[in-house]
Amino acid sequence: MNVFDRYAPFVQDFIYRNHWDSLRAVQVAAGDAIFNSDENVLISASTAAGKTEAAFFPILTLFTESPPTSVGAIYIGPLKALINDQFLRLNDLCAEAEIPVWHWHGDVAQSHKNKLLKNPSGILQITPESLEALLLHKHSYIPRLFGDLRFIVIDEVHSLLRGDRGGQTLCLIERLSRMAGVNPRRIGLSATIGDPEGTGAFLAQGTGRGTLIPRIEAKGAKWRLSMEHFYVAGPQASEGQPAHVALPFAPADATDQAPKNADPGIGYIFEHTRGKKCLVFVNSREECEAVTTSLRQYCEAKREPDRFLIHHGNLSASFRETTEGIMKDDNQSMTTVTTATLELGIDIGRLERAFQIDAPYTVSSFLQRMGRTGRRNLPPEMWFVMREEMPEARALMPTTVPWKLLQGIALVQTYLENRWVEPPRLNRYPYSLLYHQTMSTLASGGEMTAAQLASRVLSLQYFHQISPEDYKILLRHLIELDHIQRTEEGGLIVGLAGERIVNHFKFYAVFQENEEYTVRSESQELGTIVMPPPVGEKIAIAGHVWVVEEIDHKRHLVYCTMVKGKVPAYFGECPGDINTVILRRMREVLLEARDYPYLMNNAVARLQQARHTAANSGVAEHTLICLGGDMWALFPWLGTYAFLALERFIKIRCAQQLGLKGLDPARPYFMTFKMQAGPEQFFAVLKEQAELPLDPMELVYPGEVPLFEKYDEFVPPELVRKGFAYGVLGTQEMLDCIRSW
Repeated sequence: MNVFDRYAPFVQDFIYRNHWDSLRAVQVAAGDAIFNSDENVLISASTAAGKTEAAFFPILTLFTESPPTSVGAIYIGPLKALINDQFLRLNDLCAEAEIPVWHWHGDVAQSHKNKLLKNPSGILQITPESLEALLLHKHSYIPRLFGDLRFIVIDEVHSLLRGDRGGQTLCLIERLSRMAGVNPRRIGLSATIGDPEGTGAFLAQGTGRGTLIPRIEAKGAKWRLSMEHFYVAGPQASEGQPAHVALPFAPADATDQAPKNADPGIGYIFEHTRGKKCLVFVNSREECEAVTTSLRQYCEAKREPDRFLIHHGNLSASFRETTEGIMKDDNQSMTTVTTATLELGIDIGRLERAFQIDAPYTVSSFLQRMGRTGRRNLPPEMWFVMREEMPEARALMPTTVPWKLLQGIALVQTYLENRWVEPPRLNRYPYSLLYHQTMSTLASGGEMTAAQLASRVLSLQYFHQISPEDYKILLRHLIELDHIQRTEEGGLIVGLAGERIVNHFKFYAVFQENEEYTVRSESQELGTIVMPPPVGEKIAIAGHVWVVEEIDHKRHLVYCTMVKGKVPAYFGECPGDINTVILRRMREVLLEARDYPYLMNNAVARLQQARHTAANSGVAEHTLICLGGDMWALFPWLGTYAFLALERFIKIRCAQQLGLKGLDPARPYFMTFKMQAGPEQFFAVLKEQAELPLDPMELVYPGEVPLFEKYDEFVPPELVRKGFAYGVLGTQEMLDCIRSW
C-alpha cells in the first residue's frame, strides 16, 4: 500500500482540498518510516518542504485507527510564534477528525490550559520552557496527561543542538517519559543539519531505539543570490572602475532612490524593498533598532508612508504579533527588520526577498534565512549587504581586510561546494544545566536522599560525561549556598535561597538573559532593555526613539515618551561562534583568483583590493606577518573556540620565551602583539610546547571563573573552570593546527 492510500480519509480530503497533485518526497519518506517501523525518525528537508505535515499525516492516521487515552503527541517548538503558527495549521487539519490540538506557553490563556488538564487528549504544542513549568507545577498530573503518549515531534531540532536549551529539552522528555511510564517515539524536523547521524544519535538518547534518517531526494533548486559591499561613508570601492555584469534579478528593478546623504548600504536596502514584501536580517538587536530607525527616517525624508516593521526578542509580544500579522497579509508590501526571531519556520506569507546585513555566523543561519523566501513557487532570494568603515590610511594591515565580505563568500561557497553545515556540539560539560535540572527535579519531586537525587539526575543521558564525584561537589556547594537544605531525617529539599530562584518565572529558561527593564509608554508595553539610562536621556526600541521620563528600579520599569531622533540601542552582549571550516575557506577566497557570480560591482572591486593586499603582504600564505618593528600579526584561520584556546596557549606557555606582550585578539580573525623573537623561534617554541602533554585546565587563567551559561554563578568555581576548559575551548583542534604549521 502506498503512503497516500495508507492515510486516514480525512487526511486524504485535506490533501484534495489544498489541490496537491502528488505527495512531496519528504511526505512519502516520513510516512514510510513512521508507518513501517517503531524507530525514532529524523526528517531533514529544505525549508517549506512540508516537514510538519509529513510527520503529522501518519501520526494522525495512527490516532484515528487507535485513539490515545491521553495526549497522544507532543510538538515541541523553539518559539511561541512558531507554536501559534503551527497551532492554526494543525487545527485545520484535525478539526474534521475531532482530534483536539492544544497549545501551552506563557501567552496562552489559563482557561485553555485548564480544558486540557480536564480532558487530556490529542496533540499538545509547547515550548521547552513551558514543558519545564508543566513538570514543575503540575507534577501530579503527568501520568494522567501523558499516560498514552506515543510521539514527541521536535521542530527545528538543529536550533537545539548548540547549547543548554537542547539538553534541557532532552532531559524534559526523559523525565516526562519516566513520570508517565511511557517511551514515545521521537520525530526530529529540520532544514539544516550538518551531521545527520550525530543528530540522530542525540535524538535517540535514552530511548533504547535507533533513529531512521530517510534519504530524501531534493530537486535541484535555483537560488537568486547577490552580495554587495558598501563603505559607510566616502567613495565606494568600484568608483572609477568598469561596471561588473549585473545579475538578471538584481538592482535594475529599483523604482526610486534613497535620500541624499543616506548611509549607502541602508539606502540600497531602502531602494530595493519598495513595493515588495521583504525581510532584512541583522546579527544583533542593537543593529535591528538602528537599521529600522534609519529606514523610517528615510521614509520621512522622502515624504512617503512608513513601510518598515521590526521584530526581535526584546520587543513585547503585542509588537511581535502585530508584525507577524501584517507580514502574513499578502496584500501588504511591508519590510521587517529582524534578528534570528524570524529565522525559524513561522509562515509569514509570500516573501519576495531577504536581505542580510553583514555575514551571519553559520551556514545553518544563512540557509534558514534564505529559506524564508522562495515559497509558493518562487526561487529563494537573498541579497547580502556588507558594510565597513573606510580603512584609515595609517591603519594596521589586518584591520584593512574586509573580514565580513570574506566570511559571507566562505559561507556560501562552503555550502555550494560541499553541502556542508555546522555539526552539533555534543561533547559539552553542561554544569549550568545540571544545576537547573537538579533544582527542578527536587522542587517537583519533593524530599529525597542524595542517592535518589543523583540516580534521577545523573541517569539523564545528556549528563553522561558528568562523574558522581563532580555531582557530589555540586550538591555540597548548593547546600552551602542554601539552594538545597538537609532535613532532620537526612533528606534533601529546596532551600530558602533556592526557592527564590525556582519560584521565579525566569527559572524555566536555561538560556542566558540580562537583567531587563520593561519599557512602557502610557498604557503600551514596548519591550525590554538592559541598563536603562538616566531620566531625560534617550533610548531606542521598537524602531523609534523615546525619552526616559521615569525609572522604577524596584519593579524594573521604564516610562518614556516618543521623540524624533536617533540613538544606539543596547540589549546585552551578542557573541558569534564561527567554525574553523569557514575560516579556512575565507583564506582560500583570498588565495584563489576565481570570480563568484553573485558578487556585485563594489563587492568585486573590494575583493580585488583585498586579494591585492593579501598577495603583497603574504597574509594568506604566511601565518605570521611582521607589521613593522617588533609588531606582529598572527592569522591562524581557526574557529572561535580553537582561536580562544590558541590565545591562551600563547600567553600561558609561550609568551615568556618569546618576549611576547600586548596580545590583542580580533576574534576569530587575527591577533596582534609585540615580540622580540623572529618567525623561526616563534614557530619552534609553539611546536615544542604543543608536543608536551597539555591538560586543558592549564588554559584557564589563575583565579578565572569564566561564567558562560545562565546558572554558572551557582556552580562551584572548580566545575565552571572544568566545563570551560573541556567543553568550550577547542584545545585539540588548536594543537593539531600548530603541529601543521
